[in-house]
Amino acid sequence: MCRNIKTLFHFEPPVTDQEVDAAALQFVRKVSGFTRPSQHNGPAFDRAVAEVSASVRTLLGSLVTTAAPRDRAVEAAKAKARSAKRFPPPQPDVGPA
Repeated sequence: MCRNIKTLFHFEPPVTDQEVDAAALQFVRKVSGFTRPSQHNGPAFDRAVAEVSASVRTLLGSLVTTAAPRDRAVEAAKAKARSAKRFPPPQPDVGPA
C-alpha cells in the first residue's frame, strides 16, 4: 500500500474533499505508475482520479461504527512518535578524548 494514503474514516473533524482527492490522486498514481501522465493519457488519468474520489466518498458515507471518532491531533502525535522511534536522530560523532 502507498504510504502516502492515510486513513480517512471516522475522524473529528471529518475528512475534507481535498483529503479525499489527494488520496485518490495518490492511489491512481500508484496503480498507473505515472506521477504525471502524458498529455494523451491526461484525460483518462483525471477521470480515474474523479471516479476513485467519488467511490471513496460513497464508501465513507456508508460505513458505520460505534467507536468514538479519532482525534486528528492525537493520531498525528502517535505517528510522529512512531517515526521518531523508527528513525532516531543521528548521534553527534564524539571522537576520543
